[in-house]
Amino acid sequence: MTVTRFAPSPTGWLHIGNLRAALMNYAIARQNGGKFILRIDDTDQERSKPEYVDGVKDALTWLGLNWDQIEVQSQRMDRYMAAKARLIEMGRIYECFETPVELDLKRKKQLNMGKPPVYDRAALNLSEADKDRLRAERGGSHWRFKLDWERIEWTDGILGDLSIDAASLSDPVLIKDNGQILYTFASVVDDVEMAVTDIVRGADHVTNTATQIQIIKALGGKVPNFAHHSLLTGPDGEKLSKRLGNLALRDLRAQGIEPMAVISLMARLGSSEPIELYSNVTDMVGGFRVGSFGVAPTKFDPEDLVPMTARVNAAKPFADVAGVIADAGVPADKAEAFWTVVRENITYLTDLAPWWDVVSKGGVGFADAEDTEFAAIALGLLGEPPYGADAWAQWTEAVKAATGRKGKGLFMPLRRLVTGRDRGPEMAEFLPLMQVKPSLK
Repeated sequence: MTVTRFAPSPTGWLHIGNLRAALMNYAIARQNGGKFILRIDDTDQERSKPEYVDGVKDALTWLGLNWDQIEVQSQRMDRYMAAKARLIEMGRIYECFETPVELDLKRKKQLNMGKPPVYDRAALNLSEADKDRLRAERGGSHWRFKLDWERIEWTDGILGDLSIDAASLSDPVLIKDNGQILYTFASVVDDVEMAVTDIVRGADHVTNTATQIQIIKALGGKVPNFAHHSLLTGPDGEKLSKRLGNLALRDLRAQGIEPMAVISLMARLGSSEPIELYSNVTDMVGGFRVGSFGVAPTKFDPEDLVPMTARVNAAKPFADVAGVIADAGVPADKAEAFWTVVRENITYLTDLAPWWDVVSKGGVGFADAEDTEFAAIALGLLGEPPYGADAWAQWTEAVKAATGRKGKGLFMPLRRLVTGRDRGPEMAEFLPLMQVKPSLK
C-alpha cells in the first residue's frame, strides 16, 4: 500500500512553502488509494508550541487535505531510544564530545588547507577511559551515525538519477548533547516503522536523503521513493523566507483567499502543465503528476491568488454563499437575485456587504466636474424605485435625448451615479436591485 506523510515542525505557522510537500504527498496517497499520515515533528521541544500544532491541523482542514493517521514524535521517544541501542550494537553510531567551538575550529582549519569541512571521526579513537573523563568534564555527549564511505544512489521522482559520495559528507549528528533527537534520526525511525513508501519534500533535503538512505538500510527498512521539489522564491527570485510574514496560510485565509485558489495554484506551480482552477480537491488529485515538476527555483507571487479567488467565488452556487449573503444584511427574498448580479464583480466574499450597501442605502454616486450639470439632469429623469427590468434602457434613452450624449460619455457617468464605481455588474441587471433612488455623496 502507498503510504505518504507530511511532517511539519510546529515551530511557526504553516506557510505556503510547507504546503507544496503536504499537497504532493496527499495527492500521491489519494491517487493510489493509500494512506496519508500527518506527523508532527516536535522533537525540538523548546521551539515547538501547541498553537502551531493546532495551526497545522486548521490549515490542512481548511484546504481539504484530510489525513488518515496522526503521529507525534514527542510521544515516540522510546522508539528512538530503541533504535539508538540497535545502532550502537551494530557499531553504526558513536559518541562524540567536541564543543561547537572546537568543531568550528576544525572546519576552519580544513578550509584553510583546501580540504572539505568534513568531520574527521576523531571520536572513534577515544578509549572508554577517555569517554569517562570527557563525560565527567563536559557532561553530555552527542551521537553521530557512521556512514559507509560509498556512493549513495537513487532515482529521484523529480531530479532524476542522483549519486552522492558519502565520503564527502560528515557523519550526521543524530542526537544532541542535551539528549534532543534530531530530525534526521527521528524521521528515519518513523518512516521505517510507519512503512512510508513515498516521500516528497524540498530540494534542500537532498543531502539529508543521502544519509537517511544509509540509516534506513542499517535499521532494516525499505528505502522509499524520494522526490525533491524545487524551492519557492518571491516573484523577483528573492528568498521566500523573507516574505513569510504574510504567507502563513492562516493570514491568507484571513485575507479572504479561497482554499481552492491555493490548492489549484500550488498543484501546478513549477510544473510543465498550465495552471488550472479546480473545483474540488478530488479533481486536483486526478490531475496531479509529480514527474511534471521542474528542478529550477519556482517563483511565487501571492498576488496570483487574488484573481483565482475571484474566479472561485464567482463559480459558487447560491447555496454555498447564502449564509454570507444573509450576514451582509440581504433579505432572503432578494438574496439569490443579488448574488446572481454581483457574483462576477467581487474578489472576496467580504465584498458582498459593500455592494449591498450600494443597493440598500445608495448615496455613493459621484460626478466629475464636467459632468455636474449632466448628473443633475440624469437624476431628475430617474423616478423612485422599484425599478423594472427595462428601467436602465428607458433611463439611458431619456438622458440621451435630453443631453445628446451617447456611448461611453453617456453610460460611464450614469454608472458612477448609481454605483460610485467605474466597473461593476451589468447596469440593466443592477438597477432593478436598487432599494433607494441613487444620489450623489
